[in-house]
Amino acid sequence: MKKIVLVFAAMLFVFVAAYASYSYLSREAFIREADANALKLNQVAEQVGFEDLSGYFGNTKGSFVLFDRNRNQYLIYNEAESQKRASSVSTFKILNSLIGLETKVLQDENTLFKWNGKHNYIDAWNRDHTLASAFSNSVVWYYQEVASKVGKERMQGFLREAKYGNADISGGLTEFWLDSSLRISPLEQVAFLRRFYSYELPFSRSNIDTVKKIMVMTQDDRVTLSGKTGLAGNHLGWFVGYVERDENVFFFATKVTGNNIENPTARKITQDILRGKGIQ
Repeated sequence: MKKIVLVFAAMLFVFVAAYASYSYLSREAFIREADANALKLNQVAEQVGFEDLSGYFGNTKGSFVLFDRNRNQYLIYNEAESQKRASSVSTFKILNSLIGLETKVLQDENTLFKWNGKHNYIDAWNRDHTLASAFSNSVVWYYQEVASKVGKERMQGFLREAKYGNADISGGLTEFWLDSSLRISPLEQVAFLRRFYSYELPFSRSNIDTVKKIMVMTQDDRVTLSGKTGLAGNHLGWFVGYVERDENVFFFATKVTGNNIENPTARKITQDILRGKGIQ
């Protein structure tokens, strides 16, 4: 009997190890395929410049993409990483908001969803939310409800029409953007924001204006900063958006990766760069 148990345990160990190896290799293959199909710098028509901004990143691995609309020029830090896709995480809330509005799941920025009473680890999530408050507090349950009401077919269709990253929702209707199948590069983030700002996406002007309104983070007489952060565990962080200043628009995307990434990391690096360049 003991021998049978040992044989079974050995077989189980081999199976688990083989499955883990298969899952790892499958994920690596998926990531390689996603990156292979990502937008490349040699595919953009605009001017592209490069700058060493490593001093802003310190020991943090990352990339920064800036597009100056008036100059019609990209500025890139870390060329390779700027074209590498990663999970969109909460930056997807920009597009998710648009889809919710376009499908009438959401009426406007004041559309209220009731909290179901299930405790979340972030206190600000544990209450009813409107679209505006859910966006600013990055409330996952609110946007999961939006996605559920939109449905798989409509969600997939809008992602493809918007040409958003790899447009892959195979990770599940309420999970695909949460460190899962949906992946996008910094370069693609900026390309998407440019289309969004110029009303070149398959959404009504009024719905785009609503999302523009909820994206505003800081504003004074001269400068408006609009954006969205994103975080996956402690290994991936995003800050994407744009700055409106002096009749110009500067679009940006910062991606950071590592072992100790916190929610403010990408935003702080971005704003330090923007201030250093006199943009913010």
